[in-house]
Amino acid sequence: MAKKIMWLGITAMTVAVVVALTPALAQDKVFINGFDAAYPPFSFVDKDGKPAGFDIDALNWIAAEMKFQVKHQPTDWAAIVPTLQSKKIDVIASGMSITPERQAAVNFTEPYWTVKQLLVVKNDSNLTDKQCLEPNRKIGLLRGSAESKWMTENLLKKGYSFELKAYDTTPLAIEDVANGRADCAAVSNTALKNAQDKGLKVKTIGNYGQPDTNYGYAVRKDDTEFLNKLNEGWKKLKASPKFQELVKKWELK
Repeated sequence: MAKKIMWLGITAMTVAVVVALTPALAQDKVFINGFDAAYPPFSFVDKDGKPAGFDIDALNWIAAEMKFQVKHQPTDWAAIVPTLQSKKIDVIASGMSITPERQAAVNFTEPYWTVKQLLVVKNDSNLTDKQCLEPNRKIGLLRGSAESKWMTENLLKKGYSFELKAYDTTPLAIEDVANGRADCAAVSNTALKNAQDKGLKVKTIGNYGQPDTNYGYAVRKDDTEFLNKLNEGWKKLKASPKFQELVKKWELK
C-alpha cells in the first residue's frame, strides 16, 4: 500500500513537471521565415551573406516583442506558398502581395504597406504604357509574382499578345530592361527606386492597370495563434517610434 501511494505521488509530480514545462517548450519553437533573397528593400541577402531588409528587421522586432524565436531562410519565390503549406517554413515576411488567389491558400496579417505597380523602361526609351502592351513586346517580371498573375488574367486572357518574360528575381527583370533584353518590366515602385539607387538607367512610364497592392505576412490556414501574435506585434510596431525608424532606414516611399 505504501509503495502504491509512493508511486502515485511520483506520477503526480511527473505530470506537474510536464505541465509546468509545456509553456517553456512552446517558447523554444523557432519559426522559419521564408523570404525572397533578392527583393530589396523589403528582403534580400546582403554582401556578408546575411538576411537584411525592412521585413527582416520588422519581423525580428516583432519576435522580440511577442517573445518567439525566428530564423530567416531564403526560399524560391515561385514555390513559396507550397513551401509554407508543406511546413518547411512557417511564415512569409517578404513583401508579399495580398491577392484573392493567395488568400484562398493562406492567411494574411493585416496589411502593413502599400505599393504601386508600374511599367519600367530604359531611360532613353520612347515607349508609352500602351506600346509596352503591344504584340511581341517582352515584359519582364518576377516568376510567380502577383504582377504575373494579374497581367495573365486581366490582359493576356482578354486579347493582348505581348510576351511575359519570367525571372527568378525582380532585379534581374529590371536589369534586362536596362540592357535591352526586355522592352519593359512590371515591378513595384519600391523595386524601381532600389534599381535607380543602384545606378540602373531605367524609368517608369506609368501603370498598366493593376491596382495598388497591399503587403502582408502569410501563415498557414490553421496557424491562428501565430497569426494573432503577428497581428498584435504589427500593432505594437506601428505604434512605436521603431516603425518610422525602419521606414527611414530602408527609404520606403
